[in-house]
Amino acid sequence: GDARVGLALSDPELTFAHPAGNVVVYGDSFQALDDVIGVIEDHAVAHVVIGLPLLLNGDEGKSARKARRWGANLIKRMKEYDEEGQLNAECIPSVSFLDERLTTVTAHQQLFEAQVAGRRHRPAVDQQSAVVILQSALDACRQDRGETGERQSG
Repeated sequence: GDARVGLALSDPELTFAHPAGNVVVYGDSFQALDDVIGVIEDHAVAHVVIGLPLLLNGDEGKSARKARRWGANLIKRMKEYDEEGQLNAECIPSVSFLDERLTTVTAHQQLFEAQVAGRRHRPAVDQQSAVVILQSALDACRQDRGETGERQSG
């Protein structure tokens, strides 16, 4: 985002995504990158999923290119920290992108259903959008592994 970036984290079992706050961008994306790196370190994040705002026809426009640059800068910044000894090399997560079309619409709908409105709604939308993106990635990962989410005894 231009003003703030919503964050979400998963539970240790990689089942559920939950909101983890917002990082304010202001105009200094390096400070925002540093703030995100702090979250990565604090929570031992192994993989970062960045929402890719594709156009409705599936093409990448200006916003998608900006998201890809942001991801590349995040990786570059983590490597710089690693070279300076400020970040453990094993802590540098992999980064992927996930189509985020209509996640804001879904986030608004979820917040409306949860009766979160008014001034509290705007910052919550960014966080909830991050939850929707991460939950989609977790669900896709489980599907790729053939997991249904149901536990079997035996």
